Amino acid sequence: MNAWTQDFPAIPEGWHYLDTAATSQKPQAVIDAIDRAYGQDYATVHRGVYRRSADMTIAYEAARQRVARFINARSADEIVFVRGATEAINLVAQSWGVANLKAGDRILLSKLEHHSNIVPWQLIQDRTGVEIDVCPLTEDGKIDLDAMAAMLTGRHKLVALAHVSNVLGSLLDAQRAAELAHAAGAKILIDGCQAVPRIGVDVQAIGCDFYAFSGHKLYGPTGIGVLWAKGDLLNAMPPWQGGGSMIDKVTFQKTTWAPAPQRFEAGTPNIVGALGLHAAIDYVDAIGLPVIHAHETALVAAARDALSAINSVRLFGPADSAGIVSFAIEGVHPHDIGTILDEEGVAIRAGHHCAQPLMEHLDIPATARASFGIYSDEADVAALARGIERVTRIFG
Repeated sequence: MNAWTQDFPAIPEGWHYLDTAATSQKPQAVIDAIDRAYGQDYATVHRGVYRRSADMTIAYEAARQRVARFINARSADEIVFVRGATEAINLVAQSWGVANLKAGDRILLSKLEHHSNIVPWQLIQDRTGVEIDVCPLTEDGKIDLDAMAAMLTGRHKLVALAHVSNVLGSLLDAQRAAELAHAAGAKILIDGCQAVPRIGVDVQAIGCDFYAFSGHKLYGPTGIGVLWAKGDLLNAMPPWQGGGSMIDKVTFQKTTWAPAPQRFEAGTPNIVGALGLHAAIDYVDAIGLPVIHAHETALVAAARDALSAINSVRLFGPADSAGIVSFAIEGVHPHDIGTILDEEGVAIRAGHHCAQPLMEHLDIPATARASFGIYSDEADVAALARGIERVTRIFG
């Protein structure tokens, strides 16, 4: 147990949680912030004229400002609160995509994308007639940007790529990807779900147009996420949901919209989720993302060394993967691996990880995946290796 593990009450002594890529455990600071928000501080936002509502509105908007500083947005008005990265990508697809894409236009994705960065664009394909191209991967499982440069044409209007693969842990050179997209006249969206908990993200330095991530992978609560978009793009996008809070004036003849970001936050928002996300960002920043990245990089190296010493284990992805190690054992289904590891007190993920096209590319039905967090340590790696050795003994 490392110095940070004690901050996480859901991780008891002897339990090895290696499923952080699916969802992170929550530090006590986040739990306390949520408890206060639902307890003595609770009220709705933006509507009430009474003191507590005004205070909660200030706290909610302070969370938006905190997110803006965290990813170096130019303004808090570029931050839209959503349920998660899935909703953020769907928002861009249904708003910007419907308004700007037409038959004959093209979108470029990659083979390693999560379903949440594939299916929304297929829905837009059905609606607008836009065509989808798929960028290949390098031999070690990174998005092949040289191939991307050769594939891009003037017909491409959008590139949408994962910053860090949720299966392989491979890290995208997001700045170069943005430069290539813009050189072809395309916008670029980055799915940052696996990146924001692991590496420093600066949307200005990257130069992307849209950036999406979920709070629950960043040691925050579920049900809250972020879409960042350049201000000029966001202000030009039409709303995609209607209701309270996103309007300027409503009559039966005509409705006018509130400015961004409120235009995209119809209904009562996830107030407590935003405050929990604020606390999570404060927690991560207090440790420092460079420290977190170095910590996880060391654990990945140790895990890959331990697993590569077992003859029947096949590792996927690059050696320098960010916090994630995917593997398979010859002749053993990943679900069986996960079940036996659970008996050993080791929690991993087994399956296609919402990346079935990537599984097809790897020519396997599924992988086992161990993913690390702040609370992970060498004891987790040792427990994983012991568990895998037991799997190989059971299956011969």
